[in-house]
Amino acid sequence: MTSELQLAGYPAIQEYLFGLKTAGVKFGVDRMGLLSAAIGNPEKAVPCIHVAGTNGKGSVSAMLEAILRASGKRTGLYTSPHLVRLGERVQVDRRLLSEGEITAFVGELRPVADRIAARGGLDDRPSFFEFMTAMAFLQFARKCCDMSVIEVGLGGRLDATNIVDPEVSVVTSIGMDHCDMLGNTLESIASEKAGIVKQGRPVVIGRMPPEAEATVREIAASRDSRVVSVREEFGEDVARYPRTNLECDYQRWNAATATLAANILPTKFGISKESIGLGLRSVDWPGRWQRVSLGGRLAILDASHNPEGASVLDANLATLRKETGRPPIAIVGALGEMRARPLLEVLCRHSNEIHLVVPHQSRASTYSDLESLIPGTFRGRTVRSTVEGLFPGPGICTVGGKDDVIVLTGSIYLLGEVLSRLEPQRGPGEGRLQDF
Repeated sequence: MTSELQLAGYPAIQEYLFGLKTAGVKFGVDRMGLLSAAIGNPEKAVPCIHVAGTNGKGSVSAMLEAILRASGKRTGLYTSPHLVRLGERVQVDRRLLSEGEITAFVGELRPVADRIAARGGLDDRPSFFEFMTAMAFLQFARKCCDMSVIEVGLGGRLDATNIVDPEVSVVTSIGMDHCDMLGNTLESIASEKAGIVKQGRPVVIGRMPPEAEATVREIAASRDSRVVSVREEFGEDVARYPRTNLECDYQRWNAATATLAANILPTKFGISKESIGLGLRSVDWPGRWQRVSLGGRLAILDASHNPEGASVLDANLATLRKETGRPPIAIVGALGEMRARPLLEVLCRHSNEIHLVVPHQSRASTYSDLESLIPGTFRGRTVRSTVEGLFPGPGICTVGGKDDVIVLTGSIYLLGEVLSRLEPQRGPGEGRLQDF
C-alpha cells in the first residue's frame, strides 16, 4: 500500500529523513536489532565483510567490493557518508540506490518504525542511520547479492551495523578522531573499533600505533579470533605492498589490508590472486587524492579530515611539490578544531595561498575559527572564500593562474559540495543528509 508520504514524492522523503537526522545520533545495537527483526533480519541473508577504522575504511571497503566483483560476485556495498547523492551509500554492483528505491524503502520502513516506537517509546524509534542501514540490508538480500561489504558508520561496538556476523572483520587504522564519542586515548578508540570482532571469526588489522594494536589483539584473543596483520605480512617497505590505481603510499597500505581480507575468506567464495589484482587496479573511490583537470590545470581532491589524515597529507604534499616544482594553492574547510588545527599546520608548510571555506554543515569551523588556527609563522596569503565563488560551474575554479596546482582538502562534506558543482551529472547535492 502506497503511503501519502510516498505519493508526495522524493522531496517529501528527503524531509522525513532529514527530520530523523535532526533527532540526533543514537548509538547502540539494540534499536537496530528491533528494526531488523521486524523486517525479517535481512542482514542474515548475505555473507559480509565488516570494516571499521579511523581512516581508510571507505577505501578498503571499495577495494574489497572491486575484488569481489572481479571474482564474478554480485556485490553489495554500504558506506557513509555520501559525497553528493544519498543513494551512494547503498550500491549493488556499484549501482546507486535510486530515488524511487529510497522512496519505496521509506514507505515500507516508516510504519515499522512507528509500531516499534508505539510499543517501546520514542527512544526505540530508529535513527536516520538505522533507516539507511536497514535499506542496505534489504536491498542486498532482495537483489540476491553473493556478498556485501559493510562499512561501520562510527566507532564499531555500538554502531548500528554491528548486528552482522561477518566472514571477516577488518580494522584499517586507529587514530584520534570522534574523541567525544569514542574516548580520548588510542586504547579506548581501539576498543570501540575492535567491538566488531566476532567470536571465532578472523580479523585483519592495518597499520596502527602499538598501543592500539595491543588493544585490538587482546579483544581478538578473548573472542578466539585469529589476527592477520598487514605489518607482519608485508613489513615496513611500501615497495613490497600491493599496487592499486588509487594514488599514494597510504592506498598501498589499504590495498594490503584488502588483499589480506580477501585472502582469508573461506575457499567457497573462490577469490583468486588474479581477481585481487584486477580489483585493486580497477577500484573507483573519488575524493581520495583524486586528480582532476580544471581548465587544463591540475587539481587534487583529497578528504583529510583528522590528525592521522593530516600526517598523510603532509607527505603527499611534499611529494607533489617535488613533482610540480611549486607550492600548491590550498582550499580547505573542516569540522572542529581538533581536525582543523593539524590540517592548517600542514597546509601552511606547503602552500603560500590558502582559501578558507565553511562547509554547509552545523559542525563546520567558521572563518574565524580557521583563521585563529593559522600558525603565527605563516607569511602567506589567507582568503575567505565560498564554494560557489571558487567553483562557479562545471570544470571551473577561479583561483590561481594557468600554471598553479590546486589542492582541495579537509572535510569530506566540503568535497561533496564541490563535486556536485564540478560534475553536475552526479545530480543535485544532498548535503543536508550527509552528516552521519
